[in-house]
Amino acid sequence: MMEVSDNTKGLALAVASSAFIGVSFILKKIGLLRAGKCGVRAGGGGHTYLGEPLWWAGMTTMLLGEVANFVAYVFAPAVLVTPLGALSIIVSSVLAHFVLKERLEKLGVLGCVSCIVGSVVVVMHAPEEHMAKSVEEIWNLATQPGFLAYAATALLLVASLVIFFEPRYGQTNILIYLGICSSMGSLTVVSIKAVGVAIKLTLDGMNQVAYPYTWLFVMVAVICGVSQINYLNKALDTFNLAIVSPIYYVMFTTLTIVASGIMFKDWAGQSISSIVAELCGLITILSGTVLLHAAEEGATNSAGILIQLIFLVLPTYALLPWPLDKGSISWCISLSSDNLLKNVEEDYFTALQSPPAAV
Repeated sequence: MMEVSDNTKGLALAVASSAFIGVSFILKKIGLLRAGKCGVRAGGGGHTYLGEPLWWAGMTTMLLGEVANFVAYVFAPAVLVTPLGALSIIVSSVLAHFVLKERLEKLGVLGCVSCIVGSVVVVMHAPEEHMAKSVEEIWNLATQPGFLAYAATALLLVASLVIFFEPRYGQTNILIYLGICSSMGSLTVVSIKAVGVAIKLTLDGMNQVAYPYTWLFVMVAVICGVSQINYLNKALDTFNLAIVSPIYYVMFTTLTIVASGIMFKDWAGQSISSIVAELCGLITILSGTVLLHAAEEGATNSAGILIQLIFLVLPTYALLPWPLDKGSISWCISLSSDNLLKNVEEDYFTALQSPPAAV
């Protein structure tokens, strides 16, 4: 009998995970809509949805998907598992079109495809993870200045969004809710990875339960995970699912790659060509996001949302230990016209510049 390889197991689990998560968006959305008719909506701070069976069915399905995704990382590398998360966008968007009657226009389809392609490019050029040999080693990585700076930045961003921006713009700007849950989600993932390493090492005979770091990572994963789910619920209840799903995937994937890269120092030693390829993938993602918003709201509003997305996601890349001693990267966006899509050819997104010669 032929033995199934670990990569095949990881691939099957990742595909199943995406299917479960895509379906969960639909079930939770229906549950939130039903609950909103009987009490205060989740977007308004209500929790009536907790008594809605379909919402719990969606949560159960999502948990099954997350468990499958968690186990997939044990069998296969992140470069194989992470891109497959884009399948959940396709599943949820198609089901939303037929089940929720949320029409996805051709421009929205193009934007969704752009998001998927860009995300795949970013992940394909991301360096492979270095598996830690103990929870204590992961703790040492988590307490180094680079990751502490990222964690502090993410928490400060979340606090600012919750205190100053959510009360004013939470019901009108999708990036508020998704910025909060994506930032918290990136911290959830690195904590879950630590817990996964602890479980794997324990099953291999190296007990990690006695380490206090294991339980600290569990606590962080639970707190950040609950916060992530809470604000994702608010986003789903307030905005169109066909828009929430791709943008959430874009932001969550980007911040997760950044957080993982900083914590495990995978970015050190990367070539300029790899960094440029990752930036091109990110530009494709941002372009897809603009197209999605253009299909829903119009190109003029999308321009402002693009700028907000840049300031929400790109600053985290400044924390990466890039080998930019070989050159620098500049970014320029031209908004000289109200028609953003018409002036794509006039925009200069990235340019490599050689460093000045030493005097």
